[in-house]
Amino acid sequence: MGLAMPVLARTERAAPAVKPKTTPAPRLKVIALDPGHGGADPGTTGATGMHEKTVVYAVATALERELSAGRRYRVALTRRGDLFVPLRERVARARAAKADLFISLHADAHPDHSVRGATVYTLSEAASDREAAALAAKENKADLLAGVDLRRHTDDVTSVLIELTQRGTINQSRSFAGIMVDALHRSGVATLPRSHRQAGFAVLTAPDMPAILLELGYLSNRADERLLLNRAHQQKLARAIAAAADRYFGTQPAAPVAPQGPGPAVKKA
Repeated sequence: MGLAMPVLARTERAAPAVKPKTTPAPRLKVIALDPGHGGADPGTTGATGMHEKTVVYAVATALERELSAGRRYRVALTRRGDLFVPLRERVARARAAKADLFISLHADAHPDHSVRGATVYTLSEAASDREAAALAAKENKADLLAGVDLRRHTDDVTSVLIELTQRGTINQSRSFAGIMVDALHRSGVATLPRSHRQAGFAVLTAPDMPAILLELGYLSNRADERLLLNRAHQQKLARAIAAAADRYFGTQPAAPVAPQGPGPAVKKA
């Protein structure tokens, strides 16, 4: 009989280690803060001589700290320090930062010194139509709408695309305005009776960036001025605005909040 061949144990090759898939960190929402005026443009002057540009910059920096603390947002300011920045340049800087939301901060004056309280403005429909027409007439259309090169389209198509985009942006702005008014009320910040109004402010006219202009109060009113100069109140405003941003980006309302009509803005921004 022949000798039986030994059975050799089969050696298994070790399976290569599978590297766990890494999920990229979500992109932080970008919020552009626009402290009004600056430099040679002081804005409103209060009864004590305090300039609007100084007050709104103090609130903007407090708000920047509040928004940045939770590492949920990246904040871009349209001006750093006491600098004059033209209105259109403010919008351009916010769009260059790819802002998801634009908040312009002001502190107005009123002929009636008894008027006090915060007000939230969004762009009016009439101003939207004028802006769409002006944008469509520009020669360089490459970056008017995010991700859309309008140079490939006729003027008629370009005008329609801008108008549709801007109307959608206005609806988003109105949604945030309603949330902002509610956040101010919850924080105990006084507002005017018609807290959400419409106006043709130049800084609100970006076609693809939701935007509001927030009048923090009236420096022409002594009570409002006293509050706006108070650091605790500035921090209260910052917390209210940050809470509105959290709610807007977390659970945006299904339907836009209807504006309460045009308001008697004392100055254009």
